Formats: sequence, structure tokens, C-alpha cells
Amino acid sequence: MLFMVVETFAGGDMVPIYRHMAEKGRGLPDGVEYVDSWVSIDMTRCFQLMRADDAAKLQQWVLHWRGLGVGFEFVPVVPAKDTRALHENAQLA
Repeated sequence: MLFMVVETFAGGDMVPIYRHMAEKGRGLPDGVEYVDSWVSIDMTRCFQLMRADDAAKLQQWVLHWRGLGVGFEFVPVVPAKDTRALHENAQLA
């Protein structure tokens, strides 16, 4: 399953997060795959697309970032092409 992960940085400061990532990596447990990411223009949020079959694995990943002032929101998402296919198939039925 795909998840759009919205990260918010305490005080809008992403430096501690990037420093942690440079020193310790993303901290992805087995079963969680980083797909891609985008940073908001004001650099206060990061949007990461992640793949995981088990939400508990995402919780394990969050613990890697505990105490660094980052908040997480997880939104399950479906690729637009899959949604279009569902819509087209529903119209044919």
C-alpha cells in the first residue's frame, strides 16, 4: 500500500532532521520502501511517498525520528491511473 507521509518540522526547522538522516540514514525497517519526496517551498514540510504492507512498520519507522521535533501524518493513497481505471470500469458496468 502507498502512503503520502506529511512531515512537519518543529519551529519550521528542518536542519535537525537532515542532520539525523545524514548521520543515521532514513531508518527504514524491512517492509517499508521510500519511493520519492518533495519539500514545501517554505521548507516547513516534507511530503514522502512510502510503500508498506503493514502500518505497524510505519510506526516502527516513526520511532527512528522520535525526539527530533518532527510530526507525521499518514495518508493512504492510490495512483491516479488506478483510480481512473476503476472509474472507467464502473461506467461500463
